Amino acid sequence: MAKPIFLTTLLVVLLCWACSSGQTASHPFIRVEDGKFIRNGQPYYYVGTNFWYGAILGSEGEGGDRERLLRELDFMKSIGIDNLRVLVGSDGSRGITAKVEPTLQVAPGVYNDTLLAGLDYLLMEMGKRDMVAVLYLNNSWEWSGGYSQYLEWAGYGKAPVPAEDGWPEYMEYVQQFVQSDSAKALFARYVEDMITRVNRYTHIKYVDDPTIMSWQIGNEPRAFSDANKPAFAAWMADVAAQIRSLDANHLISSGSEGKHGCEQDMDLFEKIYADANIDYLNFHMWPYNWGWAPQDSLSESLERAKANSKAYIDEHMVLARKYRKPAVMEEFGFPRDGFRFSRESTTTTRDAYYEYIFSLITDKDLYDGLFAGANFWAWGGFAQPADDHVFWQKGDDYTGDPAQEEQGLNSVFDTDTTIEVIRAANEKLLSSE
Repeated sequence: MAKPIFLTTLLVVLLCWACSSGQTASHPFIRVEDGKFIRNGQPYYYVGTNFWYGAILGSEGEGGDRERLLRELDFMKSIGIDNLRVLVGSDGSRGITAKVEPTLQVAPGVYNDTLLAGLDYLLMEMGKRDMVAVLYLNNSWEWSGGYSQYLEWAGYGKAPVPAEDGWPEYMEYVQQFVQSDSAKALFARYVEDMITRVNRYTHIKYVDDPTIMSWQIGNEPRAFSDANKPAFAAWMADVAAQIRSLDANHLISSGSEGKHGCEQDMDLFEKIYADANIDYLNFHMWPYNWGWAPQDSLSESLERAKANSKAYIDEHMVLARKYRKPAVMEEFGFPRDGFRFSRESTTTTRDAYYEYIFSLITDKDLYDGLFAGANFWAWGGFAQPADDHVFWQKGDDYTGDPAQEEQGLNSVFDTDTTIEVIRAANEKLLSSE
């Protein structure tokens, strides 16, 4: 039956009003337009954090603490943090020195369902708070399995543990990953299993969930040798293409440290970043680890750390401008004063370093608005580090520092003065929208 003329006319008028007033329905997923993240129709800038253990806290099994998780999410939201970089899960056997526990993938394609429920729960609760997640799927380093675990599963012998066997042996072992079709195939299966998942609480497919901002190939993926560069670039492109084939809605990122993670080869980094399936640029920065701020002179080295950081950022922003893709410094940290680890230790020098880094994002004219965000390492929140040992042990609170690092060293606790630096940066970003 034909619609009455007045109803048809009214519908046309309302549609025209909506278009002219900008009231069209917003895209539910974060996307990239002309070098900027767009969220709910507006440019999106953020100061977020690394919260790699969020899915573990969200579980009802070992390591789980849903009450703490909700407190952490509420507190982060109260200081403007709405972007969390989260590990999907760790891989392999338990009881390995410096490995995150409990593990998600206990054998190839076999998963700890309690931890998958934890990830589902985390995403549900983040969605309620209008927060978004960057979910990374692999790791170059031993603390969550990753490269070394896939190689062990693929028959390359027992994986070395850096804390026991030394870094040279570990690096020599993991450089085999990008050359191993069998190890890469195990990872590809995992990628498909995770991306095609349906959240048991919301009943939303992960590919349809706007709480996810980006799928990330891995944490600090590396070639580990000059000879591996072509194979590494090809593998990164293959994984990005696989993710795109499974999920047309979400952004894809590499998880790279930038030049530092590409054998100091910016041409290699550019090749990876230029891939059409990689939506934005990542880089990491570690002034202490990279020798810019030694343990015994953190405050004295602050200005050098700032200068070296700015130079490193500038180098990567050249590519952001060239390809008109946004850039995120999604890992950076700075030790607590005096290289101490307790919640009571001060963070004066770290606060000054954070404030400087955040100023490069809040000044949106500095890089043509292409420097879009930062995720500091890492969120400690309400965690209480153990008093009688430095490194993580089973049963300890998760502090943000992985098991092979001093617990509390880079952690941002709820009582740190750093909280106000973070709050101020996010308020400035919000006020300039």
